[in-house]
Amino acid sequence: MSLRLSTAILPVDRWHEAGGAKWRRAEELGFHTAYTYDHLSWRVPFRDGPWFGAVPTLTAAATVTERLRLGTLVTSPNFRHPVTLAKELISLDDVSGGRITLGIGAGTNGFDATALGQEPWSPRERADRFAEFVGLLDRLLTEDAVSAKGAHYAADEARNIPGCVQRPRLPFAVAATGPRGLRLAARHGQAWVTTGDPKLFADGTPEQSLAALRGQLDRLAEACAGVGRDVAELDKVLLTGFTPEANTPFDSVDAFVDFAGRHARLGFTELVLHWPIPDSPFAVEQGVFEKIATEALPQLG
Repeated sequence: MSLRLSTAILPVDRWHEAGGAKWRRAEELGFHTAYTYDHLSWRVPFRDGPWFGAVPTLTAAATVTERLRLGTLVTSPNFRHPVTLAKELISLDDVSGGRITLGIGAGTNGFDATALGQEPWSPRERADRFAEFVGLLDRLLTEDAVSAKGAHYAADEARNIPGCVQRPRLPFAVAATGPRGLRLAARHGQAWVTTGDPKLFADGTPEQSLAALRGQLDRLAEACAGVGRDVAELDKVLLTGFTPEANTPFDSVDAFVDFAGRHARLGFTELVLHWPIPDSPFAVEQGVFEKIATEALPQLG
């Protein structure tokens, strides 16, 4: 059984008060990757509180860590453009010494969707934009100069020299559950990301959640077969906290080992645990969280 544990550190702390210490501690605990959310703001209870930018936060994290991989979970087209994002990612990959993973998804009609003054996109337009966004970003991160003109995004002699430290580019972890998104993951991804089936979060059972995840994995395999790719080439990442169990797996090390084992047997290769935040949906006891980080994987083996 091959499984990695990673964490998601929400950008809610001033760097010199608590933010930097969390990223250093994540490396000390042995997490594989520490991600952060790439939003302009997020849902309640974080909507009216501190929320910092993902790229500056990851840049700072890169300077206080040495081995820990870093990434977004996830970046979306809601307020990003491929040309400017590519330049920031190449710079971030350089500062980190090649430790960046780009988690990328289509986004939702949440707070980010209208922050630039635009009207919310229809589901079809969102899917169209995402497909064009990912394809152009792939080129921008692998070619020295790119010119392209699509329905939604364009580049005119966009230069990205010297490119990524990681070759041919930094890895994409594509968040998707629908057919078009899964095809993008199959074509461009080095990893695939899911949070489970949102329809089951409130009233579903753990068994129903596992069945839904099994279905998603099956559809990912079909999408990979459709582009002539072995699904085993992709890491399968579950961002925890959004399945019917919510925080129950974090009651103890044994509870987490049971949860992690069930998902590893499905085929997941990476579980992402939210760093504890008091008075929030991620209010896990810090001591238990750290014991899980250091003690769970040996038991799973």
